[in-house]
Amino acid sequence: MTDQVAKAVEECARAAKRAAPSLAAATDEAIDAALTAMARRLVEAREVVLEANRADVAKAREEGMSSGLLDRLTITEERLTGMAEQLSLLAGAPHQERSIPVSTLDGGLRLVERRRPVGVIGANYEARPNVTVDVASQLVKSRNAGVLRTGSAALGSAQRLLAEVIAPALAEAGIDADVVQLVPRAEREAAAALVRLPELVPLVILRGSGESTRSLATEAATHGVRTLAHADGGGVLYVDAAADVEKVRSLVGASLDRLGVCNRLNLLLIHAGVQDAVWPVVREVLAERGVTASLAPHDHPIGYEWALDSDREATVTVAQVEGLAEAVRIANEETSGLAAGIATEDAAAAEAFFDGYTGTGVFWNAPTRLLDGFKLLAVPETGINLDKVPGPRGPVTYTDLYVRQYAVLPATPPS
Repeated sequence: MTDQVAKAVEECARAAKRAAPSLAAATDEAIDAALTAMARRLVEAREVVLEANRADVAKAREEGMSSGLLDRLTITEERLTGMAEQLSLLAGAPHQERSIPVSTLDGGLRLVERRRPVGVIGANYEARPNVTVDVASQLVKSRNAGVLRTGSAALGSAQRLLAEVIAPALAEAGIDADVVQLVPRAEREAAAALVRLPELVPLVILRGSGESTRSLATEAATHGVRTLAHADGGGVLYVDAAADVEKVRSLVGASLDRLGVCNRLNLLLIHAGVQDAVWPVVREVLAERGVTASLAPHDHPIGYEWALDSDREATVTVAQVEGLAEAVRIANEETSGLAAGIATEDAAAAEAFFDGYTGTGVFWNAPTRLLDGFKLLAVPETGINLDKVPGPRGPVTYTDLYVRQYAVLPATPPS
């Protein structure tokens, strides 16, 4: 890593830490005013933002970026409008209570749980410029300063979003605009530098392809930096013996509306008893979506995530299983544990599937594409956490980005 890259990241971290008290002390009204201003400014700066994004997309296309990654990189008119709508909804979302009564202790003392900002939170994400707004807005709502680092492909779009939307909206609301920093370097080394600053950035949100994100999480751990990592994905759908074929058709189609996302259909498991009835319908839907089926015998792990394969992302693994127990075992042991659904008209089978699957999201006659902060919780997410430990799991939103502090107070405050 060059000294210049490490220095640039550290300068961003120090600037965010200096500005953090301005955000931590801001009123609820100021926070929501900043988010409302972001929504308005995003619409007002529509052409400037789209122009910057078109330049990023053109450059990426020239460099041979895959269609799935190009889809992630692109901000369309519709997506920009959606980003603005999400900001407005977040502005109207309730703030977390800062102090919650817990119990009364011996001597009449009161135990209170206080929720405090982490301080400065880092975020590393790849070629998704919309994530710049998603993460920045979540940090602002939770009163955490942030250091954002995106991949080189999306840097131009991210810089325009910061300059035209985020920073001026913060200033307009009376909040120090330096609370949200964007690393100005395109080198990959900047991501490693971000997870090596425990005194400045104690928590980093990691989003991206599996190996690189896992590597960063390991690097962070060696430097005492905590992470919320989203490294792996891939939705599973099990078609039960009691499935409605037309519902299967709808589920498969709805699960493949976008191929470059983590919660798309990745593995389709079909009960042997309905294979002959279901497969022709599935084959028809896959053809409509331009998706290829990887059939047995497979030359790859059954849970292989196609969204991360730029050459074969338009693929779904299809396998036959003998029953629900085998489907649950495969979903638990051979996939990432992101999300799995069951297609069935048998309530007992659905309950058994829910009880057996240990992953982050579980669905009955519903697509795994719903495992998304905005779709489930009506607010943007910073990522989807798969950790099997207490704490934020599933879509991580502003309500998760705090640390607990226990306070013991007199029963009656002194006059």
